[in-house]
Amino acid sequence: MKKIKSSFLMLVILATFLMAACSSNLQTNSGSKDNSEKKDTDSITIGFQVYGLRGEFATNLTNAMKEQAKELGVKLVVMDGNYDVSTAISQLKNLESQQVDAIIVNPIDQEALNNTVNGIVDGGIPVLGVNAFLSAEKLTSYVGSPDVVAGETEAQEIVDALGGKGNVVIFEGPIGQTGQTQRKEGIYNVLNKNPEIKVIAEQTANWSRAEAMTIMENWIQTHGDKIDAVIAQNDEMAIGAINALRAQNMNDLPVVGVDGVKDALQAVKKDEMIATVYQNAIEQGKTVVEQAVNAAKGETIEKKYEIPFELVTKENVDEYLQK
Repeated sequence: MKKIKSSFLMLVILATFLMAACSSNLQTNSGSKDNSEKKDTDSITIGFQVYGLRGEFATNLTNAMKEQAKELGVKLVVMDGNYDVSTAISQLKNLESQQVDAIIVNPIDQEALNNTVNGIVDGGIPVLGVNAFLSAEKLTSYVGSPDVVAGETEAQEIVDALGGKGNVVIFEGPIGQTGQTQRKEGIYNVLNKNPEIKVIAEQTANWSRAEAMTIMENWIQTHGDKIDAVIAQNDEMAIGAINALRAQNMNDLPVVGVDGVKDALQAVKKDEMIATVYQNAIEQGKTVVEQAVNAAKGETIEKKYEIPFELVTKENVDEYLQK
């Protein structure tokens, strides 16, 4: 009888132990399931609407974003707006209809896309701006560089080169884009303090090397040797101007630009440009993709990430050519 009771007691203890072990396993599996229900990085799709891809900087920015997306294991869908506002709006709505997890926009205009962007954010998709600022009040975040500083920096280089006196021509970006409005503000912040520097011509060349070359040819016909220097709001336009100047053997005029693209760096090295203001496309691209992924995961991100500009002259150009 004692043996039967003893055996029964052992069975009860064993059963209790097994039930406890099963309960522990169930709790552990439940915890794993909860974690797996969170959005995996490899299931995230980011949309990128870029104003246009004809210029080297926008191409460099896009390539940097593609590399970062690949490194993080997310999908990046790129849409080229071809420098057209209506196309940009249509593409943003397309990305929204695809239910991507976040959208990055490099806007052609600082205001024209606001209603579209605000509506997308209201619908639950975070939208981040990159490179060119967007004034939409519900924009999730912005990654870029301070364009007013870029304008001030390049204008000061020209003032110094001319000794504070002379006639300049100015090439602008697409009218209404923050690269145009804010760099213009920066340029005039400097020129207004130097009244003996006169602006004798100013026109948009839409960030285009070819357009700038044609405009510069016309200015040479109109103003000839009255032109003492060229301020371009980006390098593509600066190089277009240089091509027109070289054709007329006007090789000694100081020329400045913004972005630090490879052709401009070579021009600085060869004394065809006195300076360019380097804009870090790689850092902008990497940062905005990282933060878009964080936003897609529901994490809190900062409203603004600023990447500084850097002045490049003959003294330090080799450093940038190696990047």
